[in-house]
Order: sequence, then structure tokens, then C-alpha cells
Amino acid sequence: MVGAQMNRVAQPDAKITRKRSTFGRRKIVPRVTVVDTKRHNKAFLVETLSELGFIASECREPAAVMDTAPDLVVLGISGGNGIEISKTLRILAEAEFAGSVLAIGPPGSVLIEAIRQLCNELSIAMLPMLPTPFSVETLRARLADFIALAAAPRPIVDVAEALKLGWLELWYQHKIDIGSLLPRGAEALVRIRHPTWGVVSPARFIPDSNDLSFRGFSEFVIAQALEDWHRFVEKRGPVEISINLPLDFLKDRPAVLDLCRKLPSHPAFGGLLIEINSGEIIRNSDLVIDIAQQLRFRNLAISVDNVGTEWPELARLAIFPFIELKVDRKFAAGCAEDRLKQVVCRGIIDFAKEHGARTVAKGIETRADFRAVHDLGFDQVQGFLFGRPVSAQKFRAVPRSSVSMLRV
Repeated sequence: MVGAQMNRVAQPDAKITRKRSTFGRRKIVPRVTVVDTKRHNKAFLVETLSELGFIASECREPAAVMDTAPDLVVLGISGGNGIEISKTLRILAEAEFAGSVLAIGPPGSVLIEAIRQLCNELSIAMLPMLPTPFSVETLRARLADFIALAAAPRPIVDVAEALKLGWLELWYQHKIDIGSLLPRGAEALVRIRHPTWGVVSPARFIPDSNDLSFRGFSEFVIAQALEDWHRFVEKRGPVEISINLPLDFLKDRPAVLDLCRKLPSHPAFGGLLIEINSGEIIRNSDLVIDIAQQLRFRNLAISVDNVGTEWPELARLAIFPFIELKVDRKFAAGCAEDRLKQVVCRGIIDFAKEHGARTVAKGIETRADFRAVHDLGFDQVQGFLFGRPVSAQKFRAVPRSSVSMLRV
């Protein structure tokens, strides 16, 4: 039973008198609270909504539903606990909740209709229900009107503050074997989960070598990647992780030795890949070559990132101790329709084969580009066609076999 008031017949034209949320027009990231009695459903919704741009949190009990001052409340009715949902809605009404409610559940559910009636009686705005099962694209479309209409400010986030308060996270994007279409590794990408601005991209906070937080930031990336690797191997088997570190960090010999001491002794650990921009390698070739030769005996290797038209400079190096070349997305993306891009890619691939290095095409988002890089002879691909970067929790939960030919 949901409560006597839920049994009343709603008037289809009843007018919502309470002011609807205007968070879509405010220059802040919208907040959403997820209410669901099933823990795994709640975790999935929080994760997915965060990726869509919301500041998402879970509600553990009805009394706490307004604790985060949400703009949107998502009600998962998979557990069927109508009494708890009724309490939640009444608490929202008492708090003069000005946002909206989205109910998610099986189509034709009696509980959904009861929720709709109670929202109407309590003057709570309710979005059209989202039937299960649903896709991320369907959820995005349902909430399109609630994503910021005006561009939110893009503050430069203080890295020292983020480190101190634990806002930094590593997200992971698969690197896919181009022949088998199975995942062969993952690149770790840094994000900040800011309490006001939501998930902040690296462009807004990556420190340079002159920043006092530079060393701590790099150490966070290393420590978190290795900690995540242990969790991944328990859940889905070994994963080759690549991280982005600036060359200035690798110049610090004590820092590198400390990194080597932190590497897992687990028999499944195949090494850690460090990505360095090709421009840095070309400008500091002697130094990078020396570092790469030392690292390869310590279960570390260097990947040359963002390789483009400057690749002939790499070919002039006397020694090439790098195991991977990642082609800049501006040459891989769109190569299906651009012969000049194909010429650049082919030159890099031929050069890599001569030196026993593998090649990765970055930024692959369309089937046409995938077919093109496949035919060109790349070893691996990376891009939205095979999935966006996701949090470590979500990456760990996705079985290796789920990344398949179905995406292409």
C-alpha cells in the first residue's frame, strides 16, 4: 500500500501550482538525488547521471532526500516499496521542493500511476516516466531540458585544494585490439569531481612543472592507477594501464625510483605504460631515450603520444626504445574521408613496424573511421565508438567480453 491518497483518481488537467525548477538556466551544475531500494540500481544511476553532467548522490532514507538541495529526484521503483516512496514525496512537498521528479520502472506499473497521482496532489512537478529497461541515450534524452541551457562557467580549479579534499579521480577508456575487438588495455585519465561544478575536465586543472602541486598531482596519478589495477585484476583479470606523466617528473630520479618500488609484485602484472607527448620526446630526445632504456628493465615502458606530421623527426633518432605510438586524434578521426590523413597514418604505421612498436589510433568515433584504420593496419583503437572514459568503479564492473563487435 502506498497510502490512501495515492488511490485517488488524478485529474489529467490538474495544474502544477508550485514553481518548477529553474536550475537549467542557472549557471551551476544541476544536482540530482537517486532514491532506489536496490543498491546496484542506485549505484548505476548515480554513476550514469554523473557522466551526463549532473552532481549526483544517493539517498539512503526518505528523511535525507533534501540534504543535498536537489534540483531533480529520481525514483527507482524496482524494489516496489511504495510506502517509502510516499514518505519521500511528502517530505519533498513539506520542504517546498521546486524541482522535478523522474520515476523509473517497468511500464504499466500500478505504482507509477500512484506516484503520478500523489505528485499531482502535492503539486510536485513530475517528468514523464522512464520505462525499464532503458539506455543511457534514452535517459539523456529524457533529461535534455534539464541540462544547463546557458554555458556554465569554467573555473580553473585549484589542484592543491582538489588533492587535499580528495576530489581527484582516475577514469579509464578502453584500448581495443583492432583484429579481435577485445580490450587490450586502458588509458587512465584524470578528472575532478567538484562539489559545485561536477566532473571537471583536465584542461581546467592540469598543473605545469612550476606549480607547487605538480609533484603531488603526479604521485596521485601513479598511486591511484596502481591501486585500481589491483581492483581490476580481482574483478576482470589483468589490464595494461597507461598513465600520462610529464617529462619533468621522469627527470626526478628519486621520484622514478619510488615509482618502481610501488609497482605490483603480482604475477599477472605486465608493466605500466607511461605516455609522453611526441613533441616533448623530440625536444628532449637524448634525455628521453636514456630514461626509456632505464625504465624498460623496471617493468615500465614509454608510449609516444599524439604523433602526427612530426613523425619523421622520431625516425631520425639513433635508438628507438619505445613500445607504442599513439596517432593524434586529428589525423585518425576523419581519416576515412581524408587522403592526406591516411598518408600521415600510413607513414607512422610503417615506421612503427620497422621498430617493432605497436600503433594506436585515437579518437575513433565512427564506423567509417574504424574501417579505415583497420585497413591501414593499426594495432589498436581508442575512442567513443568503443566507449567513453568511465570511472574506475564502472570500468571494473564491465566484463571484458562486453566490449565487442556489436559496437561497430
